Amino acid sequence: MKPLKRPVRRATLVVHVTASAAWLGLTLGLLALALTAYATESASAIEASYRSMKVFTDWLVLPLALLTLTSGLVLSLGTKWALALHRWVFVKFWVTLATTTASVLILRPGVSRAADIVASGGMVAEPRDLLMGPAVSLTAYVFMTAISVLKPWGLTRRGRRIRGSAGSPKAVDDRSLRQTA
Repeated sequence: MKPLKRPVRRATLVVHVTASAAWLGLTLGLLALALTAYATESASAIEASYRSMKVFTDWLVLPLALLTLTSGLVLSLGTKWALALHRWVFVKFWVTLATTTASVLILRPGVSRAADIVASGGMVAEPRDLLMGPAVSLTAYVFMTAISVLKPWGLTRRGRRIRGSAGSPKAVDDRSLRQTA
């Protein structure tokens, strides 16, 4: 992929940061609702919490996850950071892919089942299970935010090989790449 022109790169970065922050905020909301459903004795509060979680997971989780993943890929492929040259970018990609997959295959179906159960007057057998998804996701998003800021670990083996083949000792030195794009 050709390097992104500055206006496109900046716009994509704004989209990526906004979508990532929204996904993190949504996860905090889901965690608060799951905690409410877990901690209360009120059937109406439990039902309202699970129904709200269903609305959020049905309408927001997947679009935000895909927007974060797609904009991150565009940035990694269209900037000097590249997808497989720096460990932090590579790790972020895989963690984002894993959390997106878990959201689609585990979180959304679990929340839908819980909302259906409480809507029909039943009780969710393991409400703690609905706490785990948002808690794990929140941990993953905070971790990805931290590595985005800190940019740890340097180049991957592929990155060292590519930078080393440029023939310049400075090309191998990752410290010059730590500037924000």
